[in-house]
Amino acid sequence: MAWVAVASAGHVYDPEDAPEAPVVIVLGAKVKDGKPMSFLAGRLDVGAQMVREGKARAVLVSGDANGTSGDEVAAMTDYLVAKGIDRTLIVGDGYGLDTYDTCARAATTFGVRKALIVSQGNHVARAVALCRDAGIDADGVKGDCDCRFITVARNTAREWLASPKAVADMLSSRDPKVVSDPDDSLERALVG
Repeated sequence: MAWVAVASAGHVYDPEDAPEAPVVIVLGAKVKDGKPMSFLAGRLDVGAQMVREGKARAVLVSGDANGTSGDEVAAMTDYLVAKGIDRTLIVGDGYGLDTYDTCARAATTFGVRKALIVSQGNHVARAVALCRDAGIDADGVKGDCDCRFITVARNTAREWLASPKAVADMLSSRDPKVVSDPDDSLERALVG
């Protein structure tokens, strides 16, 4: 947790104070019946806000397209479109199987060099730390969550367990679980 705090210091913002970046990365989470659950919806709402306010020009939605709860990327894309974000500005990465993989793939597969990354609580700090380690000039934006107490408690506990794994991933410099050839779809979305 200390490493995450140091690595992300000065790079986590409330939505209204977020700086600009070409792309906003929204991290996946559980979906139910093809719809984002409250935790994910809170992230997506902030991602959409970043585009509407001109703080980002495109969105990279990253999650598990074959997750146990369903296709996170499809649900995220549909949600953003329903919120008024042009589908041509949304790029999906169905192999963002964890936060490390999302950051590594954003840099190596999609060529991201500067980005905002949206998540809640301590997770956004860990995401910033991992993306910065992957070579992305990343700033985190705190996502909202109209969540039940148990959801917040469970995700806070999860962060305590995930931080040591993040440090191990960073130190090992492992490849993401799925390595893909470079993909220029995000670059095309940015020039639109």
